[in-house]
Amino acid sequence: MLHLARFAAIAVIVWFYMTAKEKGESPINWAVIGLIGYWLTWWVVKLTAVSALMGMVAKNPTGAFLIYQIPALCAIGAAFIIRKKLLSNAAT
Repeated sequence: MLHLARFAAIAVIVWFYMTAKEKGESPINWAVIGLIGYWLTWWVVKLTAVSALMGMVAKNPTGAFLIYQIPALCAIGAAFIIRKKLLSNAAT
């Protein structure tokens, strides 16, 4: 069930690395910052929201599958925000 999260984490690493290269910044630093932000968000959402919601859909496999995807979607959103902040810092 965590395939979306794994693929998204790899995509975040590549995305941050390529963006940093284009902007003349340190690609490794950006990739690490993006990955840390992604995984921290993923874990926080998984431990809070998913744990609370799983009781409601425990017997419904489709609902459980969709609930398990919420952390990955929130982490992707956090990656967008982190990238936007890094881009604004690079512009100054």
